[in-house]
Amino acid sequence: MSDNFNKKWIPGFILLLLLSIIALFDFENGSIVADENINGADTAWMLAATGLVLLMTPGLSFFYGGMVSRKNVISTMLQSFICMGVVTLVWVACGFSLAFGDSIGGIIGDPGTFAFFNGVGISTEANLAPTIPFVLFALFQMKFAIITPALITGSFAERVRFSSFLLFIILFSIVIYSPLAHMTWHPEGFLRKWGVLDFAGGTVVHMSAGFAAIAAAIILGKRKIHGNGHSHQPANIPYVLLGTGLLWFGWFGFNAGSALGANGDAAMAFATTTVASAAAMMAWVSFDALMGRKISGLGASIGAVVGLVAITPAAGFVTIGHSVFIGVAGAIVSNVVVYYKNKTGIDDTLDVFPCHGVGGIVGMILTGVFAKEVGLIYGGTETFIKHIVAIFLVGGFTFGASYLLFKLTDIIIPIRVDERSEDIGLDLSQHGESLGSKKPIVKPQTIIRKAS
Repeated sequence: MSDNFNKKWIPGFILLLLLSIIALFDFENGSIVADENINGADTAWMLAATGLVLLMTPGLSFFYGGMVSRKNVISTMLQSFICMGVVTLVWVACGFSLAFGDSIGGIIGDPGTFAFFNGVGISTEANLAPTIPFVLFALFQMKFAIITPALITGSFAERVRFSSFLLFIILFSIVIYSPLAHMTWHPEGFLRKWGVLDFAGGTVVHMSAGFAAIAAAIILGKRKIHGNGHSHQPANIPYVLLGTGLLWFGWFGFNAGSALGANGDAAMAFATTTVASAAAMMAWVSFDALMGRKISGLGASIGAVVGLVAITPAAGFVTIGHSVFIGVAGAIVSNVVVYYKNKTGIDDTLDVFPCHGVGGIVGMILTGVFAKEVGLIYGGTETFIKHIVAIFLVGGFTFGASYLLFKLTDIIIPIRVDERSEDIGLDLSQHGESLGSKKPIVKPQTIIRKAS
């Protein structure tokens, strides 16, 4: 046993043990015999798409990890990686049921419907998974739930207490993500029944992460180095490029997989996804050059990701030509917002709101403009107006709820590290690890004992 026993972690450890004991009960995980409605091609594609979406979270860790300062690379990457553990358990226990269980007023699912994947087996489900095993649908949706809180981490990088972060992502997954997924994607969900179109997560994933990021930046305040006016130097641009490649590759599962089958919608979503990202990357670096800035690997990477964000809600609803415009528009608008955000006092470390929040907003607006048959260019003013209203509803809900959850988390466990830990860097102060090329200014053992 360790001499540095930390009593603060007792509640979390006990909660994990209770969860594992509850999981031993004989939950009925649906039919163990596959039914005749299962389509082999759809199932094979969705297995691949589910793996692709999971790959996006490690990709995000490289994308974010390369942007932060050298003393915070490991901590930033771990914040993404740990979501694969925490959110998976939350999703199995109650998250999937809250998102896709029997609808309660179109706002949230009944937590008892699929608790611990009760009733989630290898047979199909008529309303949610008509041609693939229901458990595969649940796992595909799980990967979206994993990456959403991971996206938020870029806003409070370099100053968040790790234990507080764990508590927040649990609360976020239950209170914000699951209800929003239900409202948007469940057949009885409020926004879906109202006519809002979100093919793969413009509102559910990117807008929710973006507005939560603004709340986080306000609650945590500026980094000490940011407040002193020092310029920020990314630790490893090749990491950013690698992360961008993994994200782009995984995004094919994210968007094309949202067709829930090997079909024409999946093929078109695949095409619009890569075209929009390419257009956005070129628009970002071209706009940088126009503004007198150098064309950079960092700019190309951010531009590509913004294009992926912007096309996400529209991917299966628009043409390839429309996707070019969506990518270019998303990149230019986000680039401008990044510039003006940097002139404010808000320290959104890795520009999560300008890139993901604003990118999602642009995508939702342009989905309302270009969506086949119902978009504004086809005379569908109703869909466009509903999308504008939905942006305000989702933005208000996610910002307000996230702000309250950060406040609650801060009451339970102070959410920001102390100045000394911030100066040392979160790699050492929170995790007792470093990249190893520079000699630490204090002994790692000392840091580990003082870490919360």
